[in-house]
Amino acid sequence: MTYEAYLDEVATLLTELYDLDDATAIKLVVDAQAAEYFSPHDDHAEMRTLTRAREDAVALYKARQARVGTQAKQQRATSRKRK
Repeated sequence: MTYEAYLDEVATLLTELYDLDDATAIKLVVDAQAAEYFSPHDDHAEMRTLTRAREDAVALYKARQARVGTQAKQQRATSRKRK
């Protein structure tokens, strides 16, 4: 599949697997692309498979959840320091 179709597939899987809205799923893919997460996929067509798209969707979602959890912990710590 083409690189663009691969990115679309990852975004679609994010909406299907995790019930994310389209805008959130697209933002995750665009942000990962900007961070060069998908650079190897662009260079190596053999990486652009449905199985790999699912793995990448899971990885992106887990990374997002980790960031959200870290931010929540930081906010709680900051609010405790203020008291």
